[in-house]
Amino acid sequence: MKLIIGNKAYSSWSLRGWLAVKQSGLPFEEVVLSMFGPEWDARKTRSDIGVSGGKVPTLWNGDIAVWDSLAIVETLNDMTGNGRFWPQNKAACAFARSISAEMHSSYMPLRKACPMNVRRIFPAQTPSDAVLADLERITSLWEQTRYRFGKPGPYLFGEFGAADIMFAPVVFRIQGYELPISSEVSRNYVKTMLAHPWMMEWVEDAKAESWVIDKYEVGPDYS
Repeated sequence: MKLIIGNKAYSSWSLRGWLAVKQSGLPFEEVVLSMFGPEWDARKTRSDIGVSGGKVPTLWNGDIAVWDSLAIVETLNDMTGNGRFWPQNKAACAFARSISAEMHSSYMPLRKACPMNVRRIFPAQTPSDAVLADLERITSLWEQTRYRFGKPGPYLFGEFGAADIMFAPVVFRIQGYELPISSEVSRNYVKTMLAHPWMMEWVEDAKAESWVIDKYEVGPDYS
């Protein structure tokens, strides 16, 4: 397989796709492209990228292309026998799919105000009410998940899985913008995720990148 991703410093969707392929345990080739550079539009016409309209991540398995991080999760789940991504308990699986889909489609105030930048820790500022509401909803889901389904492991559903993959960029945003988290359960979860070897590997790779995208380097926008 071949996974095409954007800058590891900034691309939250690419992070999800990359974590999903790592979780699958399947061998893959990684291709990193810098977003929004002078050649970005030209690169979007490449035969291996154009099928997705230039979106990253894009996963190729032979002549089959899958883009969108949640679609990649589901494809890899099918390829690996439905045993690596979602909880086996039916109630837990339904909850995991629901919160993952909500993460996939929601929380635009947080996303817009705090773009992911894993190389920076910006000075803490008072977030907008909309961003605080997103954080409250997300951490509430984390607390419910850990309380209902989290034992015995340290991740949302005990073992690392699709839900953790979908929320991974939020973890980096919380760290990078020093966002306020009042719940001890959520603070511990953030620490657990940041210590995951794949998350640490991603950060180290991001630090080695030479590309800089100015709009992701200015701090939060809570206006």
